[in-house]
Amino acid sequence: MISKLLKRREPVSSDLDIEDMRQLKRAKRKEISFIILLLLPYAASFFIFIILPVIVAVILSFTNFDAIQSPTFVGFANYIRLLTEDDIFMQHVLPNTLIFALVAGPLGFLLSFILAWMLAQVTKRPRTILALMIYAPTLAVGVTIQVVWQALFSGDESGYINAWFLSMGFINEPVQWLQDPRYLMPIMILVTVWSSMGVGFLAMLSGILNIDPELYEAAYIDGLKSRVQEVFRITLPSMKPQLLFGAVMAVVSTFQAGAIGVQLSGANPTPNYAGQLILNHIEDHGFIRFEMGYAAAISVVLLVMIYTISKVVRVLLTEKN
Repeated sequence: MISKLLKRREPVSSDLDIEDMRQLKRAKRKEISFIILLLLPYAASFFIFIILPVIVAVILSFTNFDAIQSPTFVGFANYIRLLTEDDIFMQHVLPNTLIFALVAGPLGFLLSFILAWMLAQVTKRPRTILALMIYAPTLAVGVTIQVVWQALFSGDESGYINAWFLSMGFINEPVQWLQDPRYLMPIMILVTVWSSMGVGFLAMLSGILNIDPELYEAAYIDGLKSRVQEVFRITLPSMKPQLLFGAVMAVVSTFQAGAIGVQLSGANPTPNYAGQLILNHIEDHGFIRFEMGYAAAISVVLLVMIYTISKVVRVLLTEKN
């Protein structure tokens, strides 16, 4: 009798299981649709403002385009011209960009970590105020270059640096800091490092603050003796994602820099091309000479450089499995 009842209930149970599975699939479809709906604005913006311009730049780099007439296909002529005929690029722009990026980038990255580590040692309220003060130059870098740094390094006697050096007897006449090729690049690096406390700095500060304090306590119990050992054995290994993000942001920001030299010197090209970077070269050929195809080829080379160095940084800072 019991076996007969069980046999009768089996189809009902099976029908319920099938209905539950259908409802579960419907719920999953709704969840996936909702997630896609949330991601759609970002995906559309990413495609329109990132992917599509890169595709257009790559296509235009193989053409001769002056923004008036229709593009004409020229193959690799723009790249051949860039690497073999453009003496300004090979002798000034490329070396300046590499020096600027390889000095300002690591210095800004190192300074970001040091300041983030120092701020992590103080209490919450002063830490918040100091973090805002350090981050503020990033928000107003263009204005501060025009108002502060040009006044500091002005080439006449009213410039603060010249006035101070003259009063101290270090120089006998005013120095043209922003027009002399010997000083323009170091000043550009100084301004860039000063204004480089952006999202990379905030990411490092967040990474340090989120490290479990019990790790430090356990390390000191195991024989850790100094703060230096604490940094290298606990802090740095525990915040590798933030370090990677800060390093990539430093690389991208320094390679994309270009307005600093022009704003400081007030000229494009900069005096004797001393502060001319790849971005300035792109603007020169694209928006002054209207050689859009050639400017697109330079931008593609810049993109490849940024991607390559970012991959190298990622390999150096990522744990090997």
